[in-house]
Amino acid sequence: KPEGDRGSMSKKNPEYDFKWCPGCGDFGVRRAIEFAMIDRLEETGLPMENNVVVAGIGCSGNLVHLLEGAQPYGFHGIHGRSLPIAMGVKMASPGLNVLVVAGDGDFLSIGGEHIAPQAARNLNICAVVMDNGVYGLTKGQSSPTTKLGEITSSTPYGKMEAEADPLELYLTMGVSFIAAGFSGQPRQLAKLINQGMNHQGFSMVHVQSPCTTYNDTFEMLKGNPKKGIDPLIWDVPEDHDRSDKGAAYSLLQERGLPVGVIYEDGARPSLDARLEEMQGRARKRTTEEILASYEF
Repeated sequence: KPEGDRGSMSKKNPEYDFKWCPGCGDFGVRRAIEFAMIDRLEETGLPMENNVVVAGIGCSGNLVHLLEGAQPYGFHGIHGRSLPIAMGVKMASPGLNVLVVAGDGDFLSIGGEHIAPQAARNLNICAVVMDNGVYGLTKGQSSPTTKLGEITSSTPYGKMEAEADPLELYLTMGVSFIAAGFSGQPRQLAKLINQGMNHQGFSMVHVQSPCTTYNDTFEMLKGNPKKGIDPLIWDVPEDHDRSDKGAAYSLLQERGLPVGVIYEDGARPSLDARLEEMQGRARKRTTEEILASYEF
């Protein structure tokens, strides 16, 4: 985007000159992640360096650093491959808290093939996906969540593919923690991200994060009574049984977009728990035994 259309994230930190358009929803997501990290710090007593943020490619990639103060480790990966990288980090050092930050473009298109395998493994990480319905960084092309028929720079006569429904997708693939959030509610979103990080298994926090330049859905999501626009977002009812997959599916059939925890399977063991149990059963061999097993 032209320099005139960009906004710096923080003048206090010139070394991290975040280039986002003014009003971008990712500002709210960044603030929510910072709140969640601070809450986790207070809850666990672990240093900020115990956290690793893995990003793909896109506007979301700027979230590998916080605003100020102690920083988590940040890994800016390649397009669509944030989940394999996160798995590598987690397998190398299971004690780390790994947070993936991604956009609907890289995560649900080229990165979509990685969701089901990590759901099957129940990889113990939390992924925060910022959904703005376009490829914002590269001038507003249609993404998997762009509405059918939408006019974009890559679909001048309307998008031909039906839009993906990420929450239904995660539920079908077996993700063990699914929450939906809104970038305009950073405090509420922080609580959802914190719950996702505390969940022992694969957590998805899918966030509506409007792109003010190419797909400004803020008013549609939040609503505007003066214009007679009803909000699309609504809070998940307190009596919703998040442990019931059927109830979760029924919730997603309602009009609009629920905000809150959609589904949580707290009984299913995570990949690192399974690995630890398997290692306990595995026969341990000395170096001499391993060398002796080879024929020279």
